[in-house]
This record gives sequence, C-alpha cells and structure tokens, in this order.
Amino acid sequence: MVKNGKIEKIGKNLASGNLLTIDATGKHLTTGIIDEHSHIAATSINEGGQNSSAEVTIEDVLDPEDINIYRNLAGGVTAIQILHGSANPIGGRSAIIKPRWGADAKGLLYKDAPKFIKFALGENVKQSNWQSYSRFPQTRMGVEQLYVNYFTRAKEYEVKKLSGKPYRYDLEMEVLVEILNKERFISCHSYVQSEINMLMKVAERFNFRINTFTHILEGYKVADKMREHGVGGSTFSDWWAYKYEVKDAIPYNASIMAAAGVTVAINSDDAEMSRRLNQEAAKSIKYGGMSEEEAWKMVTLNPAKLLHLDDKVGSIKVGKDADLVLWSDHPLSVYAIAEKTLIEGAVYFDIEKDKLQRAAIKEEKNKLIKLMRDDKR
Repeated sequence: MVKNGKIEKIGKNLASGNLLTIDATGKHLTTGIIDEHSHIAATSINEGGQNSSAEVTIEDVLDPEDINIYRNLAGGVTAIQILHGSANPIGGRSAIIKPRWGADAKGLLYKDAPKFIKFALGENVKQSNWQSYSRFPQTRMGVEQLYVNYFTRAKEYEVKKLSGKPYRYDLEMEVLVEILNKERFISCHSYVQSEINMLMKVAERFNFRINTFTHILEGYKVADKMREHGVGGSTFSDWWAYKYEVKDAIPYNASIMAAAGVTVAINSDDAEMSRRLNQEAAKSIKYGGMSEEEAWKMVTLNPAKLLHLDDKVGSIKVGKDADLVLWSDHPLSVYAIAEKTLIEGAVYFDIEKDKLQRAAIKEEKNKLIKLMRDDKR
C-alpha cells in the first residue's frame, strides 16, 4: 500500500477506501533500479581546460527534455547520479535526480540529496590520448601531486577562513573543504590498482575516505585494501577493451569485490546500457555464482548505500519512497519488461500508455506526410 509517496504497508488484503488497485497477478514487483554513474540529461559534461573544476556543478546544466530520461524509466530506473566527466583529476559536482519525465530541471533533482563530486584517475586526466600538452598533470605521478597540492591549499584556506580575519571567498576551495570535513563524497573514475592505492593513501593522509571507485576494473586486485579503507566499488559487468588501462579486466570483478566485503554496484556510464541494468546485474550470477538477491542488490540497495540514500530508497520497506517497478517476468531475465515504473507512488512509465502514444505519433506522422504530398500536387 502506497500513500503520500511512501510505502505505508506490505502484506495481503490491504485495499481500503478509494485507493487505485493495480492487478499484478503473475508479475514481479521490485524497488526501482538506481544508476550510480550516468551522464544522461545534461547539456554538457566536461570542463576539461584546467586540472580542477570543483566550482562547477551538473545541476546547472540538466536537460529535462533528454529522451533518455524516459528511456531509463522504461528500463525500471528511478534514481540516477549524473556525474561530471573524467577530463580532469578534480571534476565538477554531481546532480542526483529522479527521472520525473515531464518535470523541469529543478523538478528532476532529488530533494536534500547528499553532496557528491567527480574525481578521476588514469589515461583521461593525464591527457595521454589528447596530444595537447596543455596543462599539468601529464603523468600519473603528477596526478598524485596535484591532489596533495589542492588539499594542502584547502586546509590552508579553511584555517584562514576560521581565523576571523578577512579572506577571499573561493568556491573551489569551499568544495574541497567540504570533502576534508566529510560533508561531500567522492565518486572517482579509476581502473589501475596502483592509482587506486595512491588515492586511498592521499585521502588517509588528509583524514577522509574515498566514497566510491567507479569503473574500478582492477578492483579484484585490491579488494581487501578497499574494504579496509571503507570505499565501495561501482563497476561494469563485462564492458572493457576500449583502452589500454582496462586490459586486465575480468567478468568476475564484481563478485570478487563483493566476496571480500566491498559494497558493489553495477553502473551504466552509458545511455543505452542504463536501460537494461537488470540484465547487467544478472551477469554476476553466471560470473562468480552470486545469488539472485545479491546480484539484484547491485542495481538497487547497494548503489543506494553508495549514494547514502539507503534510508529512503533501494528496497521495498515500510517508510521508504514508493519507487517501484512492475515487471512482466523475473527482473533478472532477458525477457523481463518494465510494465509500470513509479516514482514516489506516481506512475511515470506505463507500457500500455506508451503503446497508445506510439500509435498517436504514427497517426500524426502519417497525416503530416499526407499533407506534404497533397501540397506538392
């Protein structure tokens, strides 16, 4: 039973009053899928001309008319972190949204969401394939030193700010101070074990923790160290071979990290893949022998934990947001289709309504073509 956007009761014979009743006989009901790493619904992604762009935010460039919002709903997705790109070591701030198709940009935003920022490591940030040589860093050792330099500056900035003396307000430093004070969380683009180790050590040096290593295709090599640090892994099921630093990727990565005690999510990083994250999660049953429940958590409860939203979303539980999906088949099956997707109790995708809309669009298109042909005559 859903009331006021929340799950009010779970059980049998709950119908009362004038509540809308949905017949789900023979179908599967789940909580909505959560995509920890996406780039849809944004008019721009990278601010790559400098090595840090902590002062910018994806919230300023949300595009509520991006059709991928609707397509994500059709794939059962009900919450998404829209991340800055990986062009620089310190990227921009994230936007966490609920794909409320039809809302304006402000209406997409997840109300009172935790604060996140994108960091990045590897080939992209040192511009190894750009041949630009336009800015520091250009090497992996330079990336490490950049982080040390910026967090040292942030500490000095905070001391000056708290001294009571006049200081120059710096939005970039304000964001980095939030990280130092554990008020903003880092989701870091990563692949290679040496760099994963490096950033954990830099964070520990400044007394904070990395929240999530995303991609992390060599996470299986350092899963024990990740667990000790307290960082989660948001990875791909079997997507690699697109550049040199992913050559050691294996399909058992997610299950190995999970077995070591790391909170693991499967993310999309791709507008097409985000529509079938249920199938991506299912692959870890084959590769690593994960149970159906643990595999399903990798696209629901686990990303909710990584986004610090698991008290509100990620599972069907009394008091949580009524973000629900009604599937035609077992949700981990390739045959499963999302028939209804609800966000806080409101239906944002209905496959029967979608069929009617498609027919109406086809009819309108035919009318327009006929008008064009008649006009030529």
